Amino acid sequence: MKQLLHRRHFSAALSGLALHVAAGMSSTLSPAWAQDTALPIPDSLPDVAQAAARQGEPLVLLISLRGCPYCELVRRNYLLPARAVGLHAWQINMQDKQRPLIGFDGQTSHAAEQVARWKVRLAPTLLFLNTQGQPLAERLVGIASVDFFGAYLDQRLATSRQALKAPPSQRL
Repeated sequence: MKQLLHRRHFSAALSGLALHVAAGMSSTLSPAWAQDTALPIPDSLPDVAQAAARQGEPLVLLISLRGCPYCELVRRNYLLPARAVGLHAWQINMQDKQRPLIGFDGQTSHAAEQVARWKVRLAPTLLFLNTQGQPLAERLVGIASVDFFGAYLDQRLATSRQALKAPPSQRL
């Protein structure tokens, strides 16, 4: 019995030490992940879509949630580096009911209303749109596998760019 008690105390002490170390590490790591990396937020969807089209690019919209670690992973590892080399990637927060947003219909609403029109229910979701707000490729919803996300993104971008080059009668 005494040996069992010693094991319990040792196990509890070891667990406490592990929690203490983890807490110390998380306090040094958390500030980098506590704040979302910024992608620009559009005021007018038609304007940003037109700017993208002038460069032969689709409008890529990240539908995100504040504090979402998966959204942050997509922003930090994929969209920000791609934006640095010319991708027209923007973000809107699916819960934002404050900031005005001009939709493809020319009407002013807010991001949450626009996201509801698109029937987006999961963050992160990437949309690949033309100047009329029509999809150029299948949306990329969630992150099923970090290992393949870059390939899925590349495929959607290739499909979108190809659709932009197609005659209007052959577009989606």
